[in-house]
Amino acid sequence: MSFDKSRSAGVLASEIARLYTAALQRRLAPLGLSPAQFLVLSELWSEDGQTQRMLTARLGVEQATMANTLGRMERDGQIERRPHPDDRRAQIVSLTEAARALEAQATAVAREANAVVLGGLPVAEQELFLSMLGRIVSALRAGEGVPPS
Repeated sequence: MSFDKSRSAGVLASEIARLYTAALQRRLAPLGLSPAQFLVLSELWSEDGQTQRMLTARLGVEQATMANTLGRMERDGQIERRPHPDDRRAQIVSLTEAARALEAQATAVAREANAVVLGGLPVAEQELFLSMLGRIVSALRAGEGVPPS
């Protein structure tokens, strides 16, 4: 019996993620943002002044990946880093005015990309689908010992 990719939760979730990322990237590019930068900004729009370690944990990415992303964002004038007042090894990552000015437009294009993903479902099923995805993510995190984000 062969493996049916159309019945694999992992394969389908991966395809959703790939297509969503491509849709998001197309919409963010005119703003000078990548999907990774958008995720960092969305965390900082929610709570500005986080450390790199906090951002890494909340977004579930590797430390080196976060360091590279933050380096590009600092170069592009989206964030500023300053020494942590209580920990000489840490830096506080803060939004610049330029990044704050992008929030409304960037979140609007992210909503558009999300609508593309959900567009194949009737409105009544969209909330159920999102609820189910959230439960799956929580169960996987718990099973892998990953803290909730």
